[in-house]
Amino acid sequence: MGLNLNNSFLLLLSCIILAISLPVSGRPATFLEDFQVTWSDSHIKQLDGGRTIQLVLDQNSGCGFASKRKYLFGRVSMKIKLVPGDSAGTVTAFYLNSDTDTVRDELDFEFLGNRSGQPYTVQTNVFAHGKGDREQRVNLWFDPSQDFHDYQIRWNHKEIVFLVDDTPIRVYKNNEAKNVPYPKSQPMGVYSTLWEADDWATRGGLEKIDWSKAPFLAYYKDFDIEGCAVPGPADCASNPRNWWEGTAYQGLNALEARRYRWVRMNHMIYDYCTDKSRYPVPPPECTAGI
Repeated sequence: MGLNLNNSFLLLLSCIILAISLPVSGRPATFLEDFQVTWSDSHIKQLDGGRTIQLVLDQNSGCGFASKRKYLFGRVSMKIKLVPGDSAGTVTAFYLNSDTDTVRDELDFEFLGNRSGQPYTVQTNVFAHGKGDREQRVNLWFDPSQDFHDYQIRWNHKEIVFLVDDTPIRVYKNNEAKNVPYPKSQPMGVYSTLWEADDWATRGGLEKIDWSKAPFLAYYKDFDIEGCAVPGPADCASNPRNWWEGTAYQGLNALEARRYRWVRMNHMIYDYCTDKSRYPVPPPECTAGI
């Protein structure tokens, strides 16, 4: 019995030491532990004891929320159930933003509403040191309004990966060697909004929002932030022991690479890299591959 108690004590002590040594924040139990409403409190409802959030868009207002802290490198994921039915003209966004003006960094998921029966489009964009205009669009291969799906942004010194249900849909590599800016010095907050953008969101603004279908509802749950919180330990962001900096996350593994090619071959509908009207010469980061 004494030996078992000693072993149990040692195991508990090891867990405590490990927890203290990890310079990251983990999954909160409820929305309000890590997030706060930033726009139209009356349009955001907490469900299931704060574990699920409902965002509401009507003719009066959209709404939004943001993390209480900013983070430098790591992984952020949320499970989202998007606006069902005729959602044309609506945009549900999940993104990271440095909240700085001329040199802002930003990593975007924007879900563009549709007319009933058409595929949902997700637009991603990367802003680095104030430079954006790097849009890519993918038609989702499932109906994201019928159930929750996981949307994730993985960010380290080598690359940024956007994932849908663990399938990469976009990779943005660190190409500073080619004089391409890369977000690595500004911490970013985690944001989400539901708003009206029928001047551009659906078929370039041709499809307008049908307010008779309002209110438009989106749902969020399983908020997961693992990263270097700011303010926090100054050496966290440069710590090579952070799991997201490990060799397994320096590039896509074989399965991820195969899924990534499948998405790009079968579901990508726009890529700024191949838009010759905007970029007669492709930007240098476009030749990086995966």
